[in-house]
Amino acid sequence: MGRTVTYFFAFLFFTAVGDGNGYTFSRNLSPQSLGLKREKLSHLHFYFHDIFTGPIPSTVKVAEAPTTNKSATLFGAVAVLDDPLTMGPEPRSKLVGRAQGTYVSASRKEASLLMVMNFAFMEGKYNGSNLSVLGRNAVFSEVREMPIVGGSGVFRYARGYVEARTYSFDVKTGDAVVEYNVYAFHY
Repeated sequence: MGRTVTYFFAFLFFTAVGDGNGYTFSRNLSPQSLGLKREKLSHLHFYFHDIFTGPIPSTVKVAEAPTTNKSATLFGAVAVLDDPLTMGPEPRSKLVGRAQGTYVSASRKEASLLMVMNFAFMEGKYNGSNLSVLGRNAVFSEVREMPIVGGSGVFRYARGYVEARTYSFDVKTGDAVVEYNVYAFHY
């Protein structure tokens, strides 16, 4: 018993001391101390317009490997996007946000992209908030699932996933409209 008490007080002493200058590297916090309340699950539904053509494309190829154009999957191609997110599949449908980020053709055997993007919302209670997505998108699969790895604004501490389904795709131009269902836990 005496040895346990000694260890306990030694632990308290060394954890309270820090670096001797009053600085601490880490500490435990309660979610309430940051103003976080009950966690919610939100479902968002919108359409992603990935446009390579026209006078103002929303996606541009910025880099490629020397062998990219010889590859059936465009392996090594890198694109940057600032794609509109709309309520419906029509280009003139109400704008609710933008998908901003990059994707890379990351498979030599199938059309598969590494997607790194933020959904930046500009509508209703989500205006100014973002969800961050990072994942694999096998573009010719009927449904693709990618993880939500974070967020900001009302989506602070977000986690969850997105489901992508191709609504339309032009093989000649690469232009696509993709339906997204988003399921995000957040506070």
